[in-house]
Amino acid sequence: MRLKKDDTVKIIAGKDKGVTGKIIKVDPEHNRVYVQSANMVSKTLKKRNQQDQGGIVKVEAPIDASNVAFLLRNGQTTKIGYRIEKGQKVRYAKKTGDKI
Repeated sequence: MRLKKDDTVKIIAGKDKGVTGKIIKVDPEHNRVYVQSANMVSKTLKKRNQQDQGGIVKVEAPIDASNVAFLLRNGQTTKIGYRIEKGQKVRYAKKTGDKI
Protein backbone atom coordinates (compact mmCIF):
# COMPACT_ATOMS: atom_id res chain seq x y z
CA MET A 1 0.00 0.00 0.00
CA ARG A 2 1.45 3.34 -1.04
CA LEU A 3 -0.58 5.51 1.36
CA LYS A 4 0.72 6.04 4.88
CA LYS A 5 -0.54 7.47 8.15
CA ASP A 6 -0.60 11.33 8.24
CA ASP A 7 -0.80 11.63 4.43
CA THR A 8 -3.30 14.25 3.23
CA VAL A 9 -5.80 12.72 0.82
CA LYS A 10 -8.90 13.67 -1.14
CA ILE A 11 -11.85 11.29 -1.38
CA ILE A 12 -12.68 10.73 -5.06
CA ALA A 13 -15.67 8.36 -4.78
CA GLY A 14 -18.56 7.63 -2.45
CA LYS A 15 -20.85 9.69 -0.23
CA ASP A 16 -18.00 11.97 0.95
CA LYS A 17 -16.62 12.68 -2.53
CA GLY A 18 -14.51 15.85 -2.56
CA VAL A 19 -13.69 15.82 1.18
CA THR A 20 -10.04 16.23 2.11
CA GLY A 21 -8.47 14.98 5.31
CA LYS A 22 -5.55 13.29 6.99
CA ILE A 23 -5.20 9.52 7.19
CA ILE A 24 -5.42 8.46 10.84
CA LYS A 25 -5.13 4.69 10.37
CA VAL A 26 -4.12 2.30 7.57
CA ASP A 27 -5.27 -1.31 7.22
CA PRO A 28 -3.07 -2.83 4.47
CA GLU A 29 -4.47 -6.34 4.98
CA HIS A 30 -7.94 -5.22 3.82
CA ASN A 31 -6.69 -2.31 1.60
CA ARG A 32 -8.57 0.25 3.71
CA VAL A 33 -7.77 3.67 5.19
CA TYR A 34 -9.44 5.77 7.89
CA VAL A 35 -9.67 9.48 7.00
CA GLN A 36 -10.15 12.08 9.73
CA SER A 37 -13.72 13.51 9.79
CA ALA A 38 -14.80 11.54 6.72
CA ASN A 39 -17.19 8.61 6.30
CA MET A 40 -18.61 9.15 9.79
CA VAL A 41 -20.99 6.50 11.15
CA SER A 42 -22.96 6.27 14.40
CA LYS A 43 -21.85 3.59 16.81
CA THR A 44 -23.36 2.62 20.14
CA LEU A 45 -20.96 2.27 23.06
CA LYS A 46 -21.76 0.43 26.24
CA LYS A 47 -21.07 2.19 29.54
CA ARG A 48 -17.93 0.52 30.94
CA ASN A 49 -17.43 2.36 34.25
CA GLN A 50 -18.71 5.32 36.30
CA GLN A 51 -16.81 7.94 34.31
CA ASP A 52 -17.60 6.48 30.88
CA GLN A 53 -20.61 8.12 29.25
CA GLY A 54 -21.61 5.42 26.80
CA GLY A 55 -24.38 6.05 24.25
CA ILE A 56 -24.23 6.90 20.56
CA VAL A 57 -20.97 8.35 19.19
CA LYS A 58 -19.76 9.26 15.70
CA VAL A 59 -16.64 7.41 14.50
CA GLU A 60 -14.73 7.19 11.23
CA ALA A 61 -15.45 4.11 9.13
CA PRO A 62 -12.85 2.65 6.75
CA ILE A 63 -12.70 3.67 3.08
CA ASP A 64 -11.19 1.56 0.33
CA ALA A 65 -7.75 2.87 -0.62
CA SER A 66 -8.77 3.04 -4.29
CA ASN A 67 -11.37 5.71 -3.40
CA VAL A 68 -8.81 8.21 -2.09
CA ALA A 69 -6.07 10.12 -3.91
CA PHE A 70 -2.91 11.64 -2.46
CA LEU A 71 -3.14 15.42 -2.26
CA LEU A 72 -0.16 17.64 -3.11
CA ARG A 73 0.50 20.98 -1.39
CA ASN A 74 -0.82 22.89 -4.41
CA GLY A 75 -4.19 21.09 -4.19
CA GLN A 76 -3.66 18.64 -7.06
CA THR A 77 -4.26 14.93 -6.66
CA THR A 78 -1.65 12.48 -7.86
CA LYS A 79 -0.64 8.85 -7.85
CA ILE A 80 2.33 7.72 -5.78
CA GLY A 81 5.30 5.82 -7.15
CA TYR A 82 8.53 4.39 -5.77
CA ARG A 83 12.10 4.83 -6.98
CA ILE A 84 15.57 4.14 -5.64
CA GLU A 85 17.71 7.18 -4.72
CA LYS A 86 21.17 6.62 -3.24
CA GLY A 87 20.23 3.10 -2.20
CA GLN A 88 17.02 4.25 -0.46
CA LYS A 89 13.49 3.46 -1.61
CA VAL A 90 11.55 6.77 -1.68
CA ARG A 91 7.99 7.72 -2.58
CA TYR A 92 7.41 10.35 -5.23
CA ALA A 93 4.45 12.12 -6.85
CA LYS A 94 3.96 10.81 -10.38
CA LYS A 95 2.34 14.03 -11.60
CA THR A 96 5.20 16.36 -10.59
CA GLY A 97 8.09 13.98 -9.92
CA ASP A 98 8.70 15.53 -6.48
CA LYS A 99 9.86 13.41 -3.56
CA ILE A 100 7.23 12.96 -0.85
